[in-house]
Amino acid sequence: MPNRKKHIEHLPHAEAADRTIRLKQHKRLFALLAIAAGLIFLQGYMIAPLIPRLAEVFNVPVQEIGFIVPAYMLSYALMALFYGVLSDRFGRWSIIRISLFIFVICTALTATAQTASQMAAWRLLTGIGASGVIPLTFALIGDLFPFEQRGSKLGLVFAAMEGGMAAGSAGGAILEPFLGWRLLFIGTAALAALVLWRLHLYGALFDTPKVEKLPSIRQIFRGYSQILTTFRGQRTYAYVLWNGIYHSGVYTWLGLYLSQRYNMDALSIGLTILGYGIPGLLLSSLIGQAVDRWGRRWLIPSGLVMAALAGIAMIFDIPAYVTTIAVLVLSLGYDLTQPLFVGIVTDLGDGNNLGQTMGLKVFTLFSGFGIGSFIFGELLHFGFGISLAIFGGIQLISGLIAIPLFWQEVPSRLRS
Repeated sequence: MPNRKKHIEHLPHAEAADRTIRLKQHKRLFALLAIAAGLIFLQGYMIAPLIPRLAEVFNVPVQEIGFIVPAYMLSYALMALFYGVLSDRFGRWSIIRISLFIFVICTALTATAQTASQMAAWRLLTGIGASGVIPLTFALIGDLFPFEQRGSKLGLVFAAMEGGMAAGSAGGAILEPFLGWRLLFIGTAALAALVLWRLHLYGALFDTPKVEKLPSIRQIFRGYSQILTTFRGQRTYAYVLWNGIYHSGVYTWLGLYLSQRYNMDALSIGLTILGYGIPGLLLSSLIGQAVDRWGRRWLIPSGLVMAALAGIAMIFDIPAYVTTIAVLVLSLGYDLTQPLFVGIVTDLGDGNNLGQTMGLKVFTLFSGFGIGSFIFGELLHFGFGISLAIFGGIQLISGLIAIPLFWQEVPSRLRS
């Protein structure tokens, strides 16, 4: 009896110790997943400042080499639909592991491209591989945390993504003259391989399948249609799509804009574009905490309007340092919108198809990325002024309309 009593008395301490261990493992898991997300965004965003250089390397027009951006984005978007469904059946970690493995291989093989068409092909395949990591990380957050606590967790992942944006935007242009563009892809693949190896220690700890069998094609599309039957779903996905179009259109061609407007070399372009990603790297955690406390009512419209004004400002004959400020504001506008949209998306659906819900979100966002870079590139035949005026004007209107549309996006305790 004394031994049994002693054992019972120590049970709370054992449970507390177990929770402590799991919390540490939890933090390491999401730190590694955040790094993986950062590397995916790094290789995605280092392309834009390299477009003028790659056009020279492959001896093609900038519009032709610019096709590698939508090739990556659209393949990423399409595969996200399938990864989400598969993760609901087989678990998040199984699909994240496969996705990250394909990303590592295809990113490394991009360095072997000898022509623009080969480069586009490898970018397309890389998009197929990469698209399972970030949406399923978001889905895992939705699996593990209640809606009111997701802002800070999403903030961590978005901070890493923004860091990847900043590192890719600047590093691609700054390091290319010294290392060459091929070594940039090889180095990124090596770092991602290291993260994949470390993830094996933690990947399956918090993961269980949500459904017992794969749905039919009809059931898959019925699930997507159900997500979009509510006004909240329709409104959110519409804004995800347009915001992706706007930011990708403006950002993809910033390198060419700076080259033509200010006759900048690669180093100067890299330093200027460095600002795209810095606000999120520094502020994503704070934005996430603000969302958990006050909601999304004012933050989303503010982000949309900020991004619009940044693009409109670049129409005018402004000094280079003002353009640098505009890039910072453009980035902050992204930070105040896309992470917040993700939080809303994790609250849609029935809870058992969160992978599918996130897959639709990523499909919508990256479709916007691909469409935006393509449309803006086509509008460039009329000049940067016209392109920025059209994109900035639509973005400004969408920001003003968002005020009433997102008015109810506050924590339940604050709703009147």
